[in-house]
Amino acid sequence: MKRIGKLMADIWIHNGTIIGGHGGEPIKNGVVHIRDNRIHAVGRAAEIGMPAGVQKIDAQGGTILPGLIDTHVHIMFEYQNPEVMAQQPFSLRFYNAVHYMRRTIDAGITSVRDAGGADLGTKTAVERGLVVGPRMMISTAPLGITGGHSDWWQPSGSGFNLFPTYPGMPEGLCDGVEDVRRAVRQVLRAGADVIKIMATGGVLSPTDHPDFIGFSEEELRVIVEEGEKRRGVKVMAHAQGLEGIKLALRAGIHSIEHGIYLDDETCELMLEHGAFLVPTLIAPIWVLEMAQATGAVPEYGVRKARESIEAHTESISLAVKKGVKIAMGTDAGVIPHGQNLRELGLMVKCGMTPMQVLVATTKTAAECMGWDDRLGTLEPGKLADVIVTRTDPLQNIESLENTDNITVVIQDGKILKNHLDKN
Repeated sequence: MKRIGKLMADIWIHNGTIIGGHGGEPIKNGVVHIRDNRIHAVGRAAEIGMPAGVQKIDAQGGTILPGLIDTHVHIMFEYQNPEVMAQQPFSLRFYNAVHYMRRTIDAGITSVRDAGGADLGTKTAVERGLVVGPRMMISTAPLGITGGHSDWWQPSGSGFNLFPTYPGMPEGLCDGVEDVRRAVRQVLRAGADVIKIMATGGVLSPTDHPDFIGFSEEELRVIVEEGEKRRGVKVMAHAQGLEGIKLALRAGIHSIEHGIYLDDETCELMLEHGAFLVPTLIAPIWVLEMAQATGAVPEYGVRKARESIEAHTESISLAVKKGVKIAMGTDAGVIPHGQNLRELGLMVKCGMTPMQVLVATTKTAAECMGWDDRLGTLEPGKLADVIVTRTDPLQNIESLENTDNITVVIQDGKILKNHLDKN
């Protein structure tokens, strides 16, 4: 069977400025030499000898970066009116996901952490080269309480399940310590690399609010404990309300997703526990944009999104000032896949420099996923995930929102996108 993406023995990317993901000074007239699926050399062209027989890619004065990382996506869906989603054939989601993954790659994102919905087969299809898609860390089913953010029950008694159960996808609703323990073990059995939980209510769920607390601290500690038993599998927590965030941090949660309502104490707790913050600033903004453009968002979603946007910006700005570790994540699936890099400009508006945002999207994101030994920076020995951009993101970070400005995408040594002339 034909596999997608051709592995070249040697690739020589030259005539570009290297931003290596470390946050240091960019390297003008830089070269990245890829051998098989690893980075072999990085540096100035004058200092690195070009071997014979390489495939040359002329960056044409653009910028050479590590493959970008989105630490919060839902690759298996794009949000629509729940009534429309409920009427779609079940298997259609898998065919749609092929296009969502391709769009993600075209945006320069070579690795993602899926926050609910992708199963082991989806991840395996990418690994085997059956489809083009980002390298995946999966959580399978997100875990949440009855009436919480993952429970889409409606007052009529019916409900559309955003995360349906099927062979390979466990049930995510669980209540009480022992039921929670069982649910964690089931998602781990199904192949989860990370445990995703709903520690608070949310914006698009019908019967709760971001301020609502989900799991108790005892339940949260059991979730963390069960992950630790499996060689330290981490827990990522949808956590928007203040008290729910504090409970999650005290229980040892690895990353806080969204963080709409933060204060000094929560920031100090994140610093104390070494927790990561994944802002997803674009998500509530897109909810309002979609509502205005299509009318597809229920009233409760519009109302909660409108309530949260200003607080969200203020909270992430506070976290930036406090020095909390921030990893880029978008909630793609709520927003359209391929528009992920709209998040970067919003991070700058919260007080981060463009360089800090790029580090958050490469090095820090890799650290959040526990993949920093192989990804996130351009250095010899790491996997050859490299992109080239037409523009200078340090001068115009928002230019990356246009995927046409992502001219080359290489993942694991394979060229998946190349819009530059070959020389």
